[in-house]
Amino acid sequence: MFSNAYATAADMALPPVAHARFNVGDVVRHALFDFRGVVFDVDPVFANSEEWYQAIPEGVRPRKDQPFYHLLAENDESTYVAYVSQQNLVADDSDEPVEHPAIDGLFDAYVNGRYRLKRVHRH
Repeated sequence: MFSNAYATAADMALPPVAHARFNVGDVVRHALFDFRGVVFDVDPVFANSEEWYQAIPEGVRPRKDQPFYHLLAENDESTYVAYVSQQNLVADDSDEPVEHPAIDGLFDAYVNGRYRLKRVHRH
């Protein structure tokens, strides 16, 4: 049954909002592993499968209550898409572009160390 009482602010409290440190187009580097990439999407909190999450060794498993970034990533051997927690990323200050084949489909320029999203993908 419904109550006639009004909800209080405490009743409607939302979980804390995680603030993204990086934006789409930023070039970042993994803090633990040797790869870097360009951010092409940001999830405010973990939004991948539980199976993916549990596959991460418990000792290095990140918290879920933080932003997670979708990266067009590269290392010395290959290019790929990575999903990385904010706690494991640092800004890449190399001023070198990322060499990933999907970049040209999403971004139209690399200026001052970051990529500019193509107009068709902006909202």
